[in-house]
Amino acid sequence: MTRLWNIVLERLPFPLVVGLRYLRARRRERFISLITWIALGGVVLGVTTLNLVLGIMTGFEEDLRDRILGFQAHVVVQARDSTLADSARVLELVRSTPGVSAAAPVVTGQVMLTTSAGVTGAQVRGIDEQAEHVWSLERRIKGGEFRDLFRLHPITSDGEAQRQVQLPALFLGHELTRQLGVVVGDAVSVVSPLAMPSAVGLIPRVRRFVVAGWFESGMSEYDAALVYMNLPDAQRFFDLGQAVSAIEVRATHIDSARVVRDRLRERLGAEYDVRDWMDNNRTLFAALQMEKTVYFLVLLLIILVAAFNIVAMLVLTVIEKRRDIAVLKSLGATSPSIARIFHYKGLVIGAVGTIAGSLVALVLGGVLERYPVIPLPENVFYVDALPVRMHWLHFFLVAAASMGICFLATIYPARRAARLVPVEVLRSE
Repeated sequence: MTRLWNIVLERLPFPLVVGLRYLRARRRERFISLITWIALGGVVLGVTTLNLVLGIMTGFEEDLRDRILGFQAHVVVQARDSTLADSARVLELVRSTPGVSAAAPVVTGQVMLTTSAGVTGAQVRGIDEQAEHVWSLERRIKGGEFRDLFRLHPITSDGEAQRQVQLPALFLGHELTRQLGVVVGDAVSVVSPLAMPSAVGLIPRVRRFVVAGWFESGMSEYDAALVYMNLPDAQRFFDLGQAVSAIEVRATHIDSARVVRDRLRERLGAEYDVRDWMDNNRTLFAALQMEKTVYFLVLLLIILVAAFNIVAMLVLTVIEKRRDIAVLKSLGATSPSIARIFHYKGLVIGAVGTIAGSLVALVLGGVLERYPVIPLPENVFYVDALPVRMHWLHFFLVAAASMGICFLATIYPARRAARLVPVEVLRSE
């Protein structure tokens, strides 16, 4: 093994060979060896922590994005002035646009929901059966089935003359069912803020619906505010005729949503407002990105502390090896080659620490990604376990930052070694 190592060393550049030999401390250089191990451990810890934190932040971001896109489309097309009266023509144009996977009309409006147990406000979304191809609502449904939304349901009417009546369906968020005290099969009165004329003046528009199912997104913004009903029922309730509020679009891939948005803007013209999901959630995701950047910069300090240890270790090595450096210069070694000895030594420590830290993060992150065993309080977070998503780009960025810092740490000691004057050193020795 020693013979093989010597053969390898013979084929390496002279400064790298000397730098590697200086990594092996002699008995009287144990203190330098201790600092070397501390510096190496600091790099490993910093790289591991950075990769894991970035993986956790990315996990939260992607999980939040998936939950949002379960109830929001990739792209939304609306008329700038009012509702989409020519929805059939616009829908055909949208569906024929390259990059569009699915599109569906939607009616939205604000309502009041009333039961004997309570009253609360909500936002109605009237959808048709094509909507499931745009969102992933069906996998969020916990009670009932998606197709139950598109049929009438029998229920016994109130009053003395009880009889079976057929009522249209509603799907409520989990929090709404709790606030209203209803379960699947119960009736709910829906009140529109748009009044309708009558013999005694304007009166609120009220209609009864049956709770055909309920969904749970894990986000209170949706579970406590969203109500789904059949598209024709919503059009009749809001007196829209055949008009719709918007056309919601699913792109072939989430990353192509912006391209699809731009194509639709070009095809539909300025009279339509076309937005993608990032436009509608810009503030939220910008805050998440800034938070990730701040965490990256703060945790980079761990590697910076390790870099100071590398500086101290290399300076002590220069002091300890002054005689060796003087002899090498006397034998013809140039100042740049002497400097490279210490550059290589610091970079070897940085490379070993970076590789080890990346491997530790890869293993730990992979385990946490596959087996989410760290629980989180659901009343604080929207997930019940710590989400982790490890990305190769993060490993590359962290490794580049780590190696860059370690290289900067070698500059001062390397210059100090290169400036040693052999005559003065040998005379003092």
